[in-house]
Amino acid sequence: MKKFILLFTILILGVVGCKDEIIPKPKNLISKEKMEDIIYDLSLLEAARTRNSSVQNFIKPTEFIKSKYKVDSLTFAKSTQYYASDIKEYQKMYDSVKGRLIKENEKLSKKIK
Repeated sequence: MKKFILLFTILILGVVGCKDEIIPKPKNLISKEKMEDIIYDLSLLEAARTRNSSVQNFIKPTEFIKSKYKVDSLTFAKSTQYYASDIKEYQKMYDSVKGRLIKENEKLSKKIK
């Protein structure tokens, strides 16, 4: 009987563990391309805010995202949670954003010189 319970438990864990989609896809999922653009803009805003920390009336990232991309904070949070559930794809998104930031930095560095 103990072997049967152990085998049944392992079988159930195997079926649940092999599930492809841990977090269900949200109804209003932001596309990957748009999500990368949002992450890119948030990175730029954070860098600017850090660089100019003495500015009191700095733009609020949430307000900027809402107005530029017409996305509410709940949709953004659910989309972030969904994409983050697949760490490999999420890492690819961040690598893409990192590449864009590096290219932009190189372009600006050339203009300064």
